Amino acid sequence: MLQRKPVFPNVIEVNYQAGERIGCNVYLVYDGPDWIMIDIGFDDTVEEIVEMVRQLDFPLSSCQAVIATHADADHVQGLAKVKQLIKCPAIGHALAKTPLAEGDKILTYAEIAAQNIHMDMPPVELDRLIDEGDTIKVGSLELEVWHTPGHTDSQLSFRLGDLLFSGDNIYRDGCVGVIDAHHGSNLEHFIKSLQRIRGSDVKWLLPSHGPIFRKDDDVLDATIARLQGYLKMADFGTCATDWPLLHEWDKELADGIFPK
Repeated sequence: MLQRKPVFPNVIEVNYQAGERIGCNVYLVYDGPDWIMIDIGFDDTVEEIVEMVRQLDFPLSSCQAVIATHADADHVQGLAKVKQLIKCPAIGHALAKTPLAEGDKILTYAEIAAQNIHMDMPPVELDRLIDEGDTIKVGSLELEVWHTPGHTDSQLSFRLGDLLFSGDNIYRDGCVGVIDAHHGSNLEHFIKSLQRIRGSDVKWLLPSHGPIFRKDDDVLDATIARLQGYLKMADFGTCATDWPLLHEWDKELADGIFPK
């Protein structure tokens, strides 16, 4: 058996537990024999993670659910396999249901032909849909469900006391989850989700990638300001709401101003 190395009471993260990076952050939240898993990662690490769960003395039959924070392949490619191995329900947001059920390679980022990324995305059914204001019970613990769209439309976060499992909303260095129109990203929604996190009284952010970190309002302020700037930048294509340069050019054309 392995000695449990919780990052907080009732919370284990598999990369911290293993002492090496296995993949995306996979969290086990537990109380007594009952436990849930938040995300699972890629298909090829599922068996390693399940074996780790066994060695940590978590009964597989006591898994209440495996949660999909959203429908990206690096978080859920292994969802069908872990659901079969553990015999537990898979839960996530309604907007993740169809991409997961259809194994949609574009929306899940399993297929990016321009970068020669071609991954399988095994279809998987969500057994329960969760949304803003719902709660997930694990023994005597209760996680509050937040819908925090922006990176994707289905992105969920989960509050447990002063902890927030914050998905791909923000990382310790102030970076955020990928912003891509093909992926269904929405900058305005992203900003609102970050503002919600900024305005909350949570103390710790437990992201889906990278180290766990204390909530830092200065970092959040800088990230929000950066994304607000993206709203007016052509760099972000149809994710941007406007491109002021074109309005300037319209005026220059109307005024007969030529290059100097």
